[in-house]
Amino acid sequence: MRVVIAPDKFKGSLTALEAAEAMARGLSRVDPSAEIDRVPMADGGEGTVAALVAATGGSYRTVTVTGPLGDPVVASFGLLGDGRTAVLEMASASGLWLVLPALRDPLRATTRGTGQLLLAALEAGARRVIVGIGGSATNDGGAGLGQALGFRLLDTHGRELEPGGGELDRLARIERTDQVAVLGSATIAVACDVTNPLCGPQGASAVYGPQKGATPEMVERLDRNLGHFADIVARDLDVAVRDIPGSGAAGGLGGGLVAFAGGRLEGGVNLVIEAVNLRERLHAADLCLTGEGALDGQSAFGKTAVGVARLAHSLGCPTLAIAGSIGPGAEAVLEQGVDAYFSICPGPVPIDVAIEKASELLENATAQAVRAFLAGRNAR
Repeated sequence: MRVVIAPDKFKGSLTALEAAEAMARGLSRVDPSAEIDRVPMADGGEGTVAALVAATGGSYRTVTVTGPLGDPVVASFGLLGDGRTAVLEMASASGLWLVLPALRDPLRATTRGTGQLLLAALEAGARRVIVGIGGSATNDGGAGLGQALGFRLLDTHGRELEPGGGELDRLARIERTDQVAVLGSATIAVACDVTNPLCGPQGASAVYGPQKGATPEMVERLDRNLGHFADIVARDLDVAVRDIPGSGAAGGLGGGLVAFAGGRLEGGVNLVIEAVNLRERLHAADLCLTGEGALDGQSAFGKTAVGVARLAHSLGCPTLAIAGSIGPGAEAVLEQGVDAYFSICPGPVPIDVAIEKASELLENATAQAVRAFLAGRNAR
C-alpha cells in the first residue's frame, strides 16, 4: 500500500514534519510494508518555509536585513529542492514577533527587510519566489519593500521618504532605478488567503492596524496615507492596487508586492500544493493521511487539510484527516474530500497534556484510523 502523509503543523505542539513523522510511525505499526511518502504541508503562513524545505529536500539560507523598526535582524528563506524556487515568510524580516509590544509603531515600521530578503533569494538563483505575508508589524503598503528593490519614493523636494506608513502622505512621486532590473523575469507568487482591500473599513489599517499598536487616530491617518499612496502608485507605476482583493494583507504588503515586484496574489494552500508537487505524488497513492491542530466548520473554507483532501478526492484517493481537536461544524469537511476524520484525544484530555503528548497521541490515532481503513477495504 502506498500512502501519502501530508499534514499541516499542529500549532503549539508539532511542526508539519514532526506531525508527518508521528503519523508515519502509526501507519507502520499497522502495515510495516507500506510505502510512505512524507509531504509536510502549510498554508503560506507560519511554518511554510520549514514545510516546503522538508517536503522537497531543500536548504536554508540566512541573511541580515533591516528589521521592522530599523535594527538589523537575521532572517532566513528556503531554497527548494529544484534549486530554482525559493520560499520566504515576511514575518522572518518584518514580523510583529520581532517588536516588543510596548515598542510597536505602525507609523514607523517598514517592510524594507522583506524586500532585502526577496533580493537575497533572487541572488541565490531563484527564478520563482513564494512569499508568505502573515504576521506583519507593518502598515506601509510595501513602501519599504519597494525602496529595497530599487524604487525611489520621493517627496516634493526630491528627498527619499523615511520608513513607515506615517510618511506616505509626503509621497510626491515614484521613480525606478537600474537596480529594479534585478527582478528580471522572476515570478513572485504571494500566499494570501484574505480578501481585504488596501483602504477603507475593511482595509489594512482599520482591520489589522490596532493589533500592531495603532490608536483610532493612527488608524485614520494610516488609512488616508495608504489611499494617497495608491493614487501615486496608479499614476507613476500604472498599477491599480487600491481595490485588489488581498492588497490590504500584511499592512498593504499584498498590494506592494503587486506594484513593485509584479507579484500575483494566490491561495496559500494551492501554492504549497504546487511547490511540493502533491498532485503527482498522490496520483498512484492508495491512501492520503492529512491533519492539523483543529477541524471545525471553518476548515471547509480552505484550511490546509481540506485543500489536500480536495486534491486527493479529485484523483480518486481516499483521505483520512486527524486533528488535535474536533470543533462544531467539522462534518462540513466530509463534503470537501475528507472521507473520515479522527481526534488524537481518546477521551477528555487537559489541553496541556494534549500538547505535551501530541506526538504519541497522533501516532496512536493514526494507527487506529488506518486499521479502520484497512478493515473497510478488506470487507469489500
